[in-house]
Amino acid sequence: MELLVAIFPFFFASAFVAGLRQLLRGNAAGLMAFIVFALPLYFTSLSVSYMLGLGTYIPVLQATKELMVVVALAVIVWQLNRRFKPTTTDWILILYVAYAALYLFVPSGFSFKERLLAFKGLAFFPVVYFAGRLVDPGQINLRKWLSYICVVTIVAGALVAYEALSGEHLQQHTGYADYNLNFFNMEPAGNFGLTWTFETGSGHKRFASFYSMPLEHAAATLISASAIFALSYKRLGRFRLSPLLIVTALATLLSIAFALSRASFVGYFIMLYVYAFAAGKRSWLMGINAMIGVGVLAWMVWIKGDILGWVLETIQFADTSSMSHLLEWIDGIQAMIANPFGLGLGTSGRVSGAFGENIGGENQLIIIGVQLGFVGVALYAAAYVTVIWNGILAFRNSNGKEARLGLMLFLSRVGLIIPLFTSEVESYIYISYLLWFLSGLLVNMQVKTKRVHAEAIAVGY
Repeated sequence: MELLVAIFPFFFASAFVAGLRQLLRGNAAGLMAFIVFALPLYFTSLSVSYMLGLGTYIPVLQATKELMVVVALAVIVWQLNRRFKPTTTDWILILYVAYAALYLFVPSGFSFKERLLAFKGLAFFPVVYFAGRLVDPGQINLRKWLSYICVVTIVAGALVAYEALSGEHLQQHTGYADYNLNFFNMEPAGNFGLTWTFETGSGHKRFASFYSMPLEHAAATLISASAIFALSYKRLGRFRLSPLLIVTALATLLSIAFALSRASFVGYFIMLYVYAFAAGKRSWLMGINAMIGVGVLAWMVWIKGDILGWVLETIQFADTSSMSHLLEWIDGIQAMIANPFGLGLGTSGRVSGAFGENIGGENQLIIIGVQLGFVGVALYAAAYVTVIWNGILAFRNSNGKEARLGLMLFLSRVGLIIPLFTSEVESYIYISYLLWFLSGLLVNMQVKTKRVHAEAIAVGY
């Protein structure tokens, strides 16, 4: 099994080298290659490397993701041949980074190095955004990369099907627990020697495929579903599914069912409903309802008829997972009210979690709010909302590549709203990097379209 799982760090390293070579040759698509092919395997690759005795190189492997973005941004800026004019979304993210940077110099009970790590976790995604914002859109073949996302989704679905049939988590063979203990100070927990997130409150297994945890696996499925819609959407309300997209759709259903994430399950079907209304596909509603029925039936079979009790416990916050979320939210909100400008970097999220002092639990907005206060939350929420609005505008008013990208971002961001409240979504590297890069790319394309129209009008006059 060790030889078999060694494919993960090998594939990760290969994607890194291939992507870096493309970047150094001036092709920004190298960053997309790294994001799509390497980042889904990031955590598993690191844990396997540690298991194989390569612990000395873990810090180097951890730094590859930031290195790729910085190199990509440097190459993109070097190639830039036009004046940069910030948009509303740009200014919001610039203010967010600047505001968070001030907290590097505010004592929070953590060392400067720890505050720097917390700052990176909170405020690196705007760097990814600006890589997409400044890149030449012609270098990014959107259809190709969305198709590659589908391929990754199919592989993830096949792996999770194997996990479900065998009854074993992949992470039981990848050094997951030892890696977590040595690098994040997280003791093994739960009935399977991993963490509690790999099982429900009633003890049923939740599978992560090759992602870092079932929650990331489920959230990544929302991205895949939005990619299906983007690839299949045609103007005039037409919708065409190719064999690749049909298989991808089946893979997303497998993944969302066996990851057993309630937030992502709800988000998945919210996306379907939103698309049905946005694209004028009201006739789809009966089919969507049927899919929900099939999904619930599959869950009933998988968790042996306990679905009703599980749903009721969720609604009533009676199970341990829901109750812990509720208590952690209350702690976080109380901390924000008592300290409206925040407690400082590191007081919530992964840094404080490594010391067992986390405040606010797994809620992206509260994690930001505890550290940066209400201003930080407002800036993040504003950026999130403007990305959704940009997607709506592109979908309604544009054609081709821009419309597809707008549809994908609109649906994925809407689908991830509920997971935002139950997990630290920005810590899911693959999801965060992919969506923020594409968000920047969409704004880039919208600005270019406006410029072309303005030039055409000027010439006409």
